[in-house]
Amino acid sequence: MSTKERYPQLEVDLKKFRHNIDSVVQLCDKKGIKVAGVIKGFHAIPEMVKEFDNSSCTYIASSRMDQIIDSKKSGCKKPFFLIRVPMLSEIEDLVQYVDYSLNSEIAVLDKINAECQKQGKRHGVVLMVDLGDLREGFWDETEMVNAASYVENQLEWIDLMGIGTNLGCYGSVKATPEKMNDLITIAEKIEAVIGRQLEIISGGGTTSTGMVFDGTMPDRINHLRIGEGIILAHDYGSLFGVNADFLNQDVFTLKAEIIEVKDKPSHPVGELTFDAFGHVQTYVDRGIRRRALAALGKVDFGEPDMLLPKNSAIEILGASSDHLILDIENCKEDIHVGDIVEFDLCYATMVYATSSKNINIVIK
Repeated sequence: MSTKERYPQLEVDLKKFRHNIDSVVQLCDKKGIKVAGVIKGFHAIPEMVKEFDNSSCTYIASSRMDQIIDSKKSGCKKPFFLIRVPMLSEIEDLVQYVDYSLNSEIAVLDKINAECQKQGKRHGVVLMVDLGDLREGFWDETEMVNAASYVENQLEWIDLMGIGTNLGCYGSVKATPEKMNDLITIAEKIEAVIGRQLEIISGGGTTSTGMVFDGTMPDRINHLRIGEGIILAHDYGSLFGVNADFLNQDVFTLKAEIIEVKDKPSHPVGELTFDAFGHVQTYVDRGIRRRALAALGKVDFGEPDMLLPKNSAIEILGASSDHLILDIENCKEDIHVGDIVEFDLCYATMVYATSSKNINIVIK
């Protein structure tokens, strides 16, 4: 990573990040919950992955095989979880580099077993249950129980570690104690069939972590896969109404340089058509306003309305591919060409910013 003052720039505060890791892991540990620290949201920045590796979290997790391979090769020692159902085309790498994976397809499990035998290695699997969010997982409960029995009794090179679920990532289904108890009920049916207790009952990710904070997480949930809730801790308060004031919400600071400052109309002048991304926009005529352009755009952060200016007087008007358009009319201090404006990130903007080759990442 470069330390040169080049913009746009993404500053990472490792001390604040480590505080968040330790705080969340300690809370979960008191409830008997092991944490898999998820690195995909920040695109596996090596220094941040190392903080997870040196912490007391139990696992490191990603949905991207290349991130796991790179992290393993860099010397990370903690066991790795692949938290996207494996592609058939990556099973060889899965067995070589990954310790555990989430699964929902018998064909994939069969191929993992065969590859494990070929490499002389064992692999742990967590079978996923779809509790209504309609992403990955078995929907039919009988099929789920039969699949668990099949893995336990027929696939000699695979260890059935447990079951898990995902909530809130696609279908916006709320993670609740009732949903967790549904997961526990299915786990207990599987345990009755296989004649032993499952090691892992994984209740999801950040969307489920609020139940740890407020004490409503059912006792048998003993595993969570947490990314945003450690990295940014933004969604707890803004989306879920959970108090997480003890966590830092400014691990990342996005800095952009101002390249133009002018007074201009607030409504475009001329016949309106589509913008650069094929959208028809609407605009409010507020008269002539002081505006600024910053040198970064949608390719760097996704949607502009999800950026969070540290200066509350700055209003984000929109963006094209490479320009961020700001209303600075109400700023108390003058903003000039060459000045640096700063933004906090949410999950969506972090995913883009940490993967953008245009952004200079600086580690504090």
